[in-house]
Amino acid sequence: MTTAQEKTVSANKALFLLTICTGSFLLFLVQPMIARMALPRLGGAPAVWNSAMLVYQCLLLAGYAYAHYIGRYASRQQAMIHVAVFAVAAIMLPIGLRAISPPIDGSPYFWVPWLLISSIGPLFFAVSAQAPLMQRWFSMQGGGDPYPLYAASNLGSFSGLLAYPLLVEPNLGVEAQSMIWTIGYVLLFALIVLCALKLPKLEAQTAQAASTPAPSRNQMLKWIWLAAIPSGLMLSTTLHLTTDIVAMPLIWVIPLGLYLLSFSIAFSEKRTGMALIHSMAPFAILFAASLTFVEATSFPYVIALVTVLSIFVITTALHARMYDTRPATEHLTAFYLAMSIGGVVGGLFCALVAPMLFNTSFEHPILLLCAAASIFHQPIFDWMKNLWASSAGQRLSRWGFLVLFMLSVASAGIYFNVTPQQTTLIATLIAVLAILCFGRKWLFVGAVACVLLAFNGWTVIYASLQPGLMTRSFFGIYTIKRSEEVSQLIHGTTLHGVQLRKPGQESKPTTYYAEPSGVGLAMTAAPAIFGDKARIDVVGLGAGTLACYSKPGQQWLYYEIDPVIERIARDPKNFSFISKCSPDLKVKIGDARLVVANEPKNAVDLLTIDAFSSDSIPMHLLTLEAFETYRGRLTKDGLLMVHISNRYFNLAPVLAAAAQKGWTARMRTYAPDSDVISKQRHNASIWVALSQSPDTIKKLEAASPKDSWALLEVRPGFTPWTDSYGSVIPLMTNIW
Repeated sequence: MTTAQEKTVSANKALFLLTICTGSFLLFLVQPMIARMALPRLGGAPAVWNSAMLVYQCLLLAGYAYAHYIGRYASRQQAMIHVAVFAVAAIMLPIGLRAISPPIDGSPYFWVPWLLISSIGPLFFAVSAQAPLMQRWFSMQGGGDPYPLYAASNLGSFSGLLAYPLLVEPNLGVEAQSMIWTIGYVLLFALIVLCALKLPKLEAQTAQAASTPAPSRNQMLKWIWLAAIPSGLMLSTTLHLTTDIVAMPLIWVIPLGLYLLSFSIAFSEKRTGMALIHSMAPFAILFAASLTFVEATSFPYVIALVTVLSIFVITTALHARMYDTRPATEHLTAFYLAMSIGGVVGGLFCALVAPMLFNTSFEHPILLLCAAASIFHQPIFDWMKNLWASSAGQRLSRWGFLVLFMLSVASAGIYFNVTPQQTTLIATLIAVLAILCFGRKWLFVGAVACVLLAFNGWTVIYASLQPGLMTRSFFGIYTIKRSEEVSQLIHGTTLHGVQLRKPGQESKPTTYYAEPSGVGLAMTAAPAIFGDKARIDVVGLGAGTLACYSKPGQQWLYYEIDPVIERIARDPKNFSFISKCSPDLKVKIGDARLVVANEPKNAVDLLTIDAFSSDSIPMHLLTLEAFETYRGRLTKDGLLMVHISNRYFNLAPVLAAAAQKGWTARMRTYAPDSDVISKQRHNASIWVALSQSPDTIKKLEAASPKDSWALLEVRPGFTPWTDSYGSVIPLMTNIW
């Protein structure tokens, strides 16, 4: 090849690489962007976003299927078809949501797909086809092996993933975001036209017959399986981290980002590191299995780090197995179609099937067992290889699992008492013995199962079998813990309610709602401020603690997004706040902002907003538009109480900025001492009181102990959150 030819090949490769990366960047930029646009209209229910993610995955699958289908045509025909598809989809520009609003009682499983598909479906479909189609075109114009281009495309995806929360959202409103994405689409269109011009001109106008056999059904199923496990692990790891380890802000970026990077490594041209990845994978599975059911109370960040690194190694190994069995380039689109189907299967299992089947995150250990059965591994010592090949090794395989299982039973203390130290010792022994099972697939799978059981798995299974102790919905996993002193409602790693169980103490408000807290002071002062017939709304039910502030003659109404929470709070076997204090309490189910907006105006004296789930921030409840909704519900002298306690965000600037729009505001920071925390179960809390009437705030201050309330200071340069702009990045604090 001459120097001129080498330069041409290099330039062509750079063009196709830029096109693929641009498409992948836009694809992963549009998903959080559209979610941000839809938030005020659809609310923040997880059911909404599970449905949205399913729409994205199905559109991606449709794009890959389209890329596979047009592969039957000649290159120039493919180019004309795809350019036409891109041009037709451009009618939907600038990108954004259609001006339709779902009914408040409409199912998200219907309205979310309808809204998203009708708004961005054609654009998402056209862009999603870039990765497989451009790789096919690259090979058709003589560019060489196209598969490594997919590794680069995932770097584009990773860049888009990071760009939105770190750069785009903090600096641009949704209108500007839409325009930037629209410009990117036009740029991608131009790049596709340039790529189309590089296709061979003299090729026959009908597709050439394939020179190699098409992938068999079994091979397609194998690719689907190998793609489904990493896709599922990415989602299950995110849930595992936020539920069992640490609900750190933006933590969803880490598993998804590493999932994308695993493709870049597994599909790279250089295979020197793959042997190391394959050898590390079984160890990574054992590490992940040993941490799956461990309560991360002492070293949550260390456990989280080991978990995500282990899953990264496992995911890379599985994707590398896919790459190693890739077909000839003429069947490239079939390969990516199978991979996309696998991604949808993994997503469906974690997002829809698992919440219906399990009351805790059992999908994570199940996927680890599937990974153990699918990774490539071999004995690490020659004597082990000889042992497994011998007749003694055959017998050992049959009896080995029974021995490991009995050890796991012993670790749980089912038949005799064991100390925590002995349990850890037995579990560690099982993990060490599992290393000796390398190279014996099903024995290794059994060993991983025993590791899961020995490291607290038996305890979790036992708790999950107890009626009512664990409950799961599309909104989260709730655990009820009981002792002689208290009952606790826990969502993930966050406490959502505590009730004292000693006689005479059952009706005492606890945690963030204790009498000295901001909301406690407001509820206690309500009769003095609003009279004996105060009308009170509360957003967020929890265990129903606030119900014990209710007085005869008052009218109370709760808004709760999850019907499961209402069932838990109303059951006296769990909590008796409602049954003892307000058995006729009214609860409306739905996203708070959407429901409140449809309630009668100027009808409430006191409105409390306490709708935080774990440590996530329901941004649509804290925008200027949301505060206008609250203003409309309150009387002109009404009081708005907002709970902003958080381990990772300082939300005071958001409230201070909103208060500039006609509110008088004060903040109450309650920090009980350790004795009060342990005996009375009070929690540190931050509440903000706002009113359109300065006199109402003065009455609240007068009814509270001296110096209970402080001015809410405005942060210079802070931009108020609106439905079109808002970012949590400037508010992050105390991450570590």
